[in-house]
Amino acid sequence: MRQLARRGLVVRRHPAARRQRLLVDRGVDLVLDVGAARGGYATELREFGYTGRIVSFEPLAAAHADLVRAAASDPRWETRHTALGDTTGRQEIHVASNSDSSSLLPMADQHRASSPDIQMVGTETIEVSRLDDVAADVLGEARTPFLKIDTQGFERAVLEGAETTVPRLVGLQLELSFVTLYEGGMLADEAISWAYDHGFVLVGLDQGFTDPGGAVLQADGVFLRP
Repeated sequence: MRQLARRGLVVRRHPAARRQRLLVDRGVDLVLDVGAARGGYATELREFGYTGRIVSFEPLAAAHADLVRAAASDPRWETRHTALGDTTGRQEIHVASNSDSSSLLPMADQHRASSPDIQMVGTETIEVSRLDDVAADVLGEARTPFLKIDTQGFERAVLEGAETTVPRLVGLQLELSFVTLYEGGMLADEAISWAYDHGFVLVGLDQGFTDPGGAVLQADGVFLRP
């Protein structure tokens, strides 16, 4: 352990293992995976023991095709080819060179400076839905749904489109940005205040995006109802 520490490394429990313990403790029977990309989050859920339903939302055509393939052999994993937001209709999304950084919001200078290898390479017309509009179909008989949002600054719009669904949630996971990475994006102070105002408490925090100098720019926050 000391040898690892001298190299700047540390051994710790995988954040997905802790999250799985929280999901089990609250009896989560449905995970809404918003901003699913190619299915990495849902795949990780399965690898760490989650057996309940998953509904993944991904708007980009290429990423959704990969998502469909990842979920093909899992009868309790459903995919939806749409983004979630506060309106319904078609919008232009900014497509990034690494796909995962794609956003409905323009990339800010801080993001470009922190990861110059990632560029916006074009736009794609996508479908956008409101969670409240699809909730009856998606939630079904779920009693303890959990909402994960990873939408590159678009979290506020997703939550505004879920006003009647939020009271049904037992918990949620939000990407927390400490600096502006997407123009008009939700920052950590607003996101945490929103969560507490709606009856959730922060129970887990995992480091995310960092800049080349080591500064933490984003983290993933897990919130549960007390």
